[in-house]
Amino acid sequence: MEQELLKTQFTALERKLTVLVNEHKRLKEEMRQLKTENQELRQLLQSREEQLEHFRNQAKIAKLVDNLRSEDGSASELKKKVDDYIREIDRCIAYLSR
Repeated sequence: MEQELLKTQFTALERKLTVLVNEHKRLKEEMRQLKTENQELRQLLQSREEQLEHFRNQAKIAKLVDNLRSEDGSASELKKKVDDYIREIDRCIAYLSR
């Protein structure tokens, strides 16, 4: 009688252990996937922050150029040069982003 009870308890314990092992494997895989997703999101965030900083710098430069008086030819020439530099910087960034 006691052997039957022990056998039943052992079987129940075995089932619980199997459930725990399977749950552990599932959670381990989920954690791996979440870590990967987290890393991808961090990289995306960093990329977006760099783009935002680029646009802020571009806006500052554009504001400086707009503030220049076009009373003489040198200001309009400077404005054209700055615009050319901005386009060149944008091309370089696009090339480096590939």
